[in-house]
Amino acid sequence: MQDFGAAFGEAFALLLGFDPALMEIIGLSLRVSLTAVFISALIGLPLGAVLGVSRFRGRALVLVLLNTLMGLPPVVVGLLVYLTLSNAGPLGPLALLYTPTAMIIAQSILVTPIVAALARQTIEDMHAEYDEQLRILGVGRGGMVATLLWDARYSLLTAMLAGFGRAIAEVGAVLIVGGNIHHVTRVMTTAIALETSKGNLALALGLGVVLLLLAVVINAAVMGLRATAARWAHA
Repeated sequence: MQDFGAAFGEAFALLLGFDPALMEIIGLSLRVSLTAVFISALIGLPLGAVLGVSRFRGRALVLVLLNTLMGLPPVVVGLLVYLTLSNAGPLGPLALLYTPTAMIIAQSILVTPIVAALARQTIEDMHAEYDEQLRILGVGRGGMVATLLWDARYSLLTAMLAGFGRAIAEVGAVLIVGGNIHHVTRVMTTAIALETSKGNLALALGLGVVLLLLAVVINAAVMGLRATAARWAHA
């Protein structure tokens, strides 16, 4: 118990002292996950909006596939990205394996279905409410998608925050494609696993505290955005 308490004390000392090694790992984690969420938003939001307003044969099958992809096993994604980026893979000449770019690719694949599925549900609900008004105004399909995306921006931000929470806590895929290389691809989740196995509980706990704080911030932001969206809806 004394060792455990000492580890907690040392962990907070590292955080409050802005330990360079700790800050480097946190900075890389945020850069990788935020970039992955940005890419996922560029793909997932328009895709979800189009699915939300469109009706076509086979749509139900597409939605089932999209919802299934939300639960993609990270290690499977990591393996597929690894095979694609390895020397024998189609993108091997780009030499992206064991780089932050490979980790961004893996996280983007994991996060995009989440953003797209949540966006689709949000846009579909709004489309059911405003479809008649938009048709009367002569708004075409493209304009309808753009209008609904803008009107649902607060709700869609919650989808992006959910994607960020998924990305920042991911370990399996980034470990496979990143390799957990010191000063290169070591992020919070992989560092926690490594430092715990080495018995360096202080650094592992420090990173764990940061992850927990990020989870609190994300949930608080989601609640705040939902409250803001509700106020705008009743304004």
